[in-house]
Amino acid sequence: MKQVVQNYKSGELAVLDVPVPGCKPGGVLVRSAFSLISTGTELMKVSEAGMSMLGKARSRPDQVAKVMQSVATNGVPATYRKVMGKLDSYTPLGYSLCGVVEQVGTGIDDVKVGDLVACAGNEHALHAELNWVPKNLYVPVPDGLAPRHAAFGTVGSIAMQGVRQGEPQLGEVALVIGLGLIGQLVVQLLTASGVRVVGADPDPVRCELAERLGAAACGDPASAAVEAAVAELTGGHGVDQVYLAAGGGSNQPVELAARLCRDRGRVVDIGKCRLDLPWNAYYEKELDVRFSRSYGPGRYDPEYELEGRDYPIGYVRWTERRNLACFLDLVARGSVDVEPLISHIADFDDAVETYQRLKDGELKAVAVLFRYPEQVVEGGAKAPAVAVPAVNVRSSGKVPAPARLANASVRLAFVGAGNYATSMLLPHLTGRDGVELATVVTTTALSAANAKRKFGFAEATTDLDAVLGDKSIDAVFVVTRHSSHAELTQRALRAGKAVFVEKPLALTEDDLAGVLAAVEESGNDRLQVGFNRRFAPLLTEAKKRFGARTGPASLRYLVNAGRLQHGSWYLQQGTEGSRFAGEGGHFIDTASWLLGADPVSVYAVAPSGNEDLQVVLRYPDGSTATISYVTTGAPGFPKETLDLVADGKVLRLDDFVRASVYSSKKWVSSRLPKARDKGQNAELAAFIKAVRTGGPMPVPLESLVATTAATLAVQAGLAGGAPVTLERAR
Repeated sequence: MKQVVQNYKSGELAVLDVPVPGCKPGGVLVRSAFSLISTGTELMKVSEAGMSMLGKARSRPDQVAKVMQSVATNGVPATYRKVMGKLDSYTPLGYSLCGVVEQVGTGIDDVKVGDLVACAGNEHALHAELNWVPKNLYVPVPDGLAPRHAAFGTVGSIAMQGVRQGEPQLGEVALVIGLGLIGQLVVQLLTASGVRVVGADPDPVRCELAERLGAAACGDPASAAVEAAVAELTGGHGVDQVYLAAGGGSNQPVELAARLCRDRGRVVDIGKCRLDLPWNAYYEKELDVRFSRSYGPGRYDPEYELEGRDYPIGYVRWTERRNLACFLDLVARGSVDVEPLISHIADFDDAVETYQRLKDGELKAVAVLFRYPEQVVEGGAKAPAVAVPAVNVRSSGKVPAPARLANASVRLAFVGAGNYATSMLLPHLTGRDGVELATVVTTTALSAANAKRKFGFAEATTDLDAVLGDKSIDAVFVVTRHSSHAELTQRALRAGKAVFVEKPLALTEDDLAGVLAAVEESGNDRLQVGFNRRFAPLLTEAKKRFGARTGPASLRYLVNAGRLQHGSWYLQQGTEGSRFAGEGGHFIDTASWLLGADPVSVYAVAPSGNEDLQVVLRYPDGSTATISYVTTGAPGFPKETLDLVADGKVLRLDDFVRASVYSSKKWVSSRLPKARDKGQNAELAAFIKAVRTGGPMPVPLESLVATTAATLAVQAGLAGGAPVTLERAR
């Protein structure tokens, strides 16, 4: 299928061939009929992409701060790879469309194949021929409403949420500053609510359009016309509400709002304009400044948007989905008229030219629609459904023992192509002798296409079953979100593949038991978990220098994990497990490798009020390892420091940039490495060698299981308040 994309680094716009997205449970696959260009938000994004690197940095100081923090934590080279990887990727455009349901996922019962729906979301209602849309981000289109009008649903919901924030009352007067697409819709919604509206915009064509659509008067904000209209309609008291629907760097909108708003009036920011509030003006009138967050309650909440968990109507009357349905109803009943807003309808194949004309100012428009081929047409004809392949892969019997791949490359498939895969794994595999990147599988079409382009995969797809059924694939990398690791690992093992799965292997004891059952049933134990630190060159050298020990050891591992950014999927503990369950295996595996054994018991304690943990591991010879996993430390302090003490010797590791061993002869790493090498390259080399030669996997399965069981035991120990004894893996 085709999708409109942009490279944020170069500014390139393209209509790209990408895989068809899969139809996941809890949503529907929608074939687009019309999608709407947001001439404000999207053109701002397109313009930013055309800036120099310095210009991009100036426009996004929040992102610059994140980069600087990453440099302090991960070093310059790793941060550079991560940032450049994000910049030099195709990103999607679009967030408002109407289309036909092509396939219905499990759990969906409110629509059927062939129904017309309006869709929302900058990850789900894209300028693409097909989109997967979760339940709370689509609504059925009312009978008789034209598809091109239903495509306005998302921007209409944005305008509606802004109006709701203003709490308009019958007979009030409102000022709308900025009469672009959102502003024009705000004017109509206010008029439909019994509010008299004054509009302000420097474009006389937009002013005339707003007056035709219900505004009492409109004019240039720099002229006296707007102020005169406000004085006449309010008896000189000022408007009850001001809606800021303008963009740009001028502070004129907030200053005009203060001047023309009544005492204790309301100012609602809907657009993205400069907000240097003149303190005296806002203080003296005690103005109530409010923000409108996108389409309404539910926005940016993954449980609402992705998992379909609705808010009870008695507590949250107007959610994203209810706003979307309400706006479509108003358009269907003629209370809002979007037809006069349509300046241009372009064929989808002409998307790049259309964006360029908008950017250059050649095409002056309020609203522009893309029209897709072979779709819903006026009159109700529908395009035929496309069959999406669904292959159930099941392995029966025992999988033959791994064979040496003589004179052949190891063919790899990647399931997942997120930040970690693209910054920490794939750069080490691209161009490696004896490795062929065969297929990349993702749930979103564009991420697969990006990985194919950047790393040279032969194929990109969203169809995992077809990949698992491909006998030419030797090994599968599972680099997805934590909750899917165990299931995907089981499926790949049963399909006879060697598996490299990023940590964690499992989030529950049942998941771990499922992986072991898959090994036993298939006879395939070719499994590696991404515990990379034991492969780090600096640490392996330090362990060698430390030498063998005769007595028990004491190990202390401080992990300064830091706080997570708001919105991180790591915070979704209900589905993705705790932070320690997700990454604690790294540190337990490192301790066990240094001590040469698997733990026999786990004791964990945690202070109240945060995620800090103290985990004490006991080993068969009496050795102990204490892992301090803290989230409340200083961000500038190194992330990982480790001390191992035994037999009159001390091994010290400082965040993978310096190591030392104190014994009869002191050893200190001679120089700082160019970058923190946490072992990914060596780990991958060992895995590829094992797959190619048929030799043993880099880490014994028993050790992988023991580390995972110890990680899971931490939560049980916290709940029980006592040490947890670990059974030895069989």
